[in-house]
Amino acid sequence: MVALALAVGLPIVLLQLYKIYVGPIGFGVQMGFGVLVSVLAGIVLYFTYRSSAQNQP
Repeated sequence: MVALALAVGLPIVLLQLYKIYVGPIGFGVQMGFGVLVSVLAGIVLYFTYRSSAQNQP
């Protein structure tokens, strides 16, 4: 559950940190970055939990 929460919250946190420390960015860039990070986090979750899911009945 922690990994899933991290995968969901990571794009939001990273975008907010970018806005605080670097500056504002466009909506399209935010959406693109959010989708990219979400897809990468999903792939990481898939490969991380794939073997344990195969052992379940």
